[in-house]
Amino acid sequence: MKVSEISYGNWITHGSQVDDDTAIACVHEALDLGITTFDTADVYAGTRAESVLGRALAGQRREGVEIFTKVYWPTGPGPNDRGLSRKHIMESINGSLRRLQTDYVDLYQAHRYDFATPLEEAMEAFADIVRAGKALYIGVSEWTAEQIRAGHALARELRIPFVSNQPQYSMLWRVIEAEVIPTCAELGIGQVVFSPIAQGVLTGKYLPGQPPPAGSRATDEDGSGFIKRLLTDDVLTRVQQLRPLADQAGLTMAQLAIAWVLQNPNVSSAIVGASRPEQLRDNVKASGVKLDADLMKAIDEILEPVVERDPAKTQSPRTRP
Repeated sequence: MKVSEISYGNWITHGSQVDDDTAIACVHEALDLGITTFDTADVYAGTRAESVLGRALAGQRREGVEIFTKVYWPTGPGPNDRGLSRKHIMESINGSLRRLQTDYVDLYQAHRYDFATPLEEAMEAFADIVRAGKALYIGVSEWTAEQIRAGHALARELRIPFVSNQPQYSMLWRVIEAEVIPTCAELGIGQVVFSPIAQGVLTGKYLPGQPPPAGSRATDEDGSGFIKRLLTDDVLTRVQQLRPLADQAGLTMAQLAIAWVLQNPNVSSAIVGASRPEQLRDNVKASGVKLDADLMKAIDEILEPVVERDPAKTQSPRTRP
């Protein structure tokens, strides 16, 4: 399966931070800009994000877009409303298809690894969904290299296409480089990465010694927990030192950050979000940009003291069992 180098994701924004009309306008802008790959999850905004995306894509040529969604996080109060049990997977795919207004998703992803469910049970459920035509491919998100290898082996036995991993990846968060990327490259699995601009930190809008801008993710009740660890003066000072490099390359800070993740040959696509259509017009310009070796080295020299590389943090502290 081929995907657009820039994907559109609606985590945090649709159904919560952004009103529906603006969200739909962002999706239509993405389509106009040539983005064909759209990523969501049942848990985003308590299932509302899927519904908004479904309305936004209604009437579009179904064969012309790739729709991704995910399953794992709780979507209800019951004991089986979470995880990767057969019951939850089977019920979740039906709910997602209904909200997305489609007969199938192109990629169905395990949103995290489930330590409470045998991997065999989860993979057999995914296989049945693929065979039923409700999903064309399967993938995972934030799995370790060992978990990916085990899942891939079962997928091969079940003869279903396990094609992708969706990890966090940016100039500041490189935990997948040591183990996950080499494993996936070996197995033929591509990365569809989220947070390439580190929740907005790599745009340079957060300044050391100053409060976050009003209306930014750092001031949002839902989004601030994910960005807090990056808002130190050391990180923010070093990010500001990237600005001359971006200027030299003729790129905005956001474009530089997105282009950086796309330099990795195992990265198939970078997911970007938007609260305004014009943000997308800026971000898509990172597609096809090649950063020279000197620029990549200069970025490393500036950021190295604040880069997170520990493979044990493949699953963030918020999501570990």
